[in-house]
Amino acid sequence: MGLVKHLAIAVVSTGFMVLATSAQALSLSLKYERSIGSPGFAPGQLFVPQGITVDSAGNTLVSNGRGLNPDGSFNPNIGNKVEVFNPQGEYIGAIGRGGTGPGEFDEPSALEISPQTGNLYVGDVFNNRVNVYDPQGNFINSFGSFGGLIPGRAFFGPSGVTFDQQGNVYIGDFSGDKINKYTPDGQLLASIGTSGTAPGQFQGPAGVRISPVSGNFYVSDQFNNRVQVLNPAGDPILTFGTQGTGLGQFNQPIGIEVDEFENIYVADSINSRVQVFDKNGNFLTAFGEPALDASGGIVPPPQLGEPPFGDPLDLTPGRFNWTGGTAYKDGKLYVGDFFQGRVQVLKVEGRNEVPEPSSMLSIGIFGMGIAAAKWRKNRQQKSAIS
Repeated sequence: MGLVKHLAIAVVSTGFMVLATSAQALSLSLKYERSIGSPGFAPGQLFVPQGITVDSAGNTLVSNGRGLNPDGSFNPNIGNKVEVFNPQGEYIGAIGRGGTGPGEFDEPSALEISPQTGNLYVGDVFNNRVNVYDPQGNFINSFGSFGGLIPGRAFFGPSGVTFDQQGNVYIGDFSGDKINKYTPDGQLLASIGTSGTAPGQFQGPAGVRISPVSGNFYVSDQFNNRVQVLNPAGDPILTFGTQGTGLGQFNQPIGIEVDEFENIYVADSINSRVQVFDKNGNFLTAFGEPALDASGGIVPPPQLGEPPFGDPLDLTPGRFNWTGGTAYKDGKLYVGDFFQGRVQVLKVEGRNEVPEPSSMLSIGIFGMGIAAAKWRKNRQQKSAIS
């Protein structure tokens, strides 16, 4: 159970009700429901699921990683497609294939479906672009140009994808430390953010979501180990999180989701967990723990050039070897188990809207009025008796 600070009402010995800072319990929790996919390289198996989304029919679409030969060279016939699973988690097909041609991938990353058109937008890392497909999976076009690899960063290119109510698409430029705004057909309109550590600046904007409630931007700022909230104009209004392993701290957050109550779900990647916050950045709950070996030690992530799986795998529900891509749909959170080749589906329980401080204030003032009236009545009764 999480705690959210708000103005609340306290009763003192005189009988007055006064306003005080206290904590309101919010019973939001995450519960493991099932897994989608399994680790491997065969059709329907997954490795390094960087992007996840769920379509209107309940199908789960997962970006499957970049296939490599044993010598580390690119193998277009391994992965490099969007794998599709039906609502029951059964593999039903794929979108795209490996390569450099139209509609082909060289490492698909974040992906999202336009609410206006149903078209699918998928980041294509090494081809340095975004690929667009219609609802039937047919290729439409590619657009964009993104920053290249920066020393010390294992990822680059297009990161988070999200849409505003006008259908414009916003895509994170991970190495460019900014978020680009495009028309639905890919014309660049503007950019948000610059490189740095100040509010409104980024070092690896990994996940980007626009709130369905306020239109605010929620961004997982990976190498600044924080979450930033910006208003619809792109101005920073809230920053929370620091580097660490404690509750409310992050170690390179990647995926981010926002629900209909503006609760914020963050894939805290290297800490192998998901953390949940209210819209004001107050910690609510956490779920997940690192994968363990037979002796109880934490399984390390694979090294560059090794197969993209932890050794050994620990497929216990709730265990992750890094959390990666995420999706939120109809009260369920989908979380990529980055180096264990699966997506864990979590049921969100106890979602509710946190009262605004102004409403709590009005309750407090109303309560003070009742208490004052009761005090006056008691005084009058005592005067009559005396």
